[in-house]
Amino acid sequence: MKPEKVYKNVAGMPWSELYRDGIRTALLDFDNTLGKDHATEPEEFSFNCIKMIEEQGIKCILVSNAKSGRSAGIAEKLGIPCVTYANKPGTSGVIKAMEIMKSTPSSSVMVGDQVFTDVIAGNRAGLRTFMVEKLYKKEIWYVLLKRPFEKIIRVIGKF
Repeated sequence: MKPEKVYKNVAGMPWSELYRDGIRTALLDFDNTLGKDHATEPEEFSFNCIKMIEEQGIKCILVSNAKSGRSAGIAEKLGIPCVTYANKPGTSGVIKAMEIMKSTPSSSVMVGDQVFTDVIAGNRAGLRTFMVEKLYKKEIWYVLLKRPFEKIIRVIGKF
């Protein structure tokens, strides 16, 4: 359940160092990682992050548990591929994303804002995982229900 490291946001991650370490693919969550929870449009921050990552030579793919129409539309606007209904914390969506990107666990990272979905899915699939703090306070009710348990895990795991 523990990520390799926690960052304030995607923009604050050391993408050039990750590239030097052999990372070529970033599997990215969207809701509260790259944009507002349940947004239907990417925002300037979303576009800037994708551009910054790709400028370092790392390809991006959205890996979202969200409904296909919403997340696929966001990914299309961002100009990146997408895996919808990713089944996180299961590994099927992560594995599918690596297949699409012709990537491997050793050359990929999973980035998201939730321990119980993004971090666990990435860890179970053998990727390096990085957690970012949620971008916005507002979240859908079922995510809010998980946050107190996530806080306990973070205190115990010291991250």
